[in-house]
Amino acid sequence: MFSRITFDSKIMAGQACIRGMRISASLIINLVANGMTKEEILAEYPDLEPEDITEALQYAAWLAREEVHEMQQG
Repeated sequence: MFSRITFDSKIMAGQACIRGMRISASLIINLVANGMTKEEILAEYPDLEPEDITEALQYAAWLAREEVHEMQQG
């Protein structure tokens, strides 16, 4: 589903990372959430590619997808 998001217990304690690098998806998401542009992120992290940022955001959206659960009255 996500070709650029990798998990390796030896890298960043198994966190979701970008292409096996020590750059976590959560870092990218945090940078975007705090106002950095794609261009600024790419300048700060030259090993990243634009598609890495897009996929990190898609991963976050997938994790936060809305699920409807029926409430039980008790």
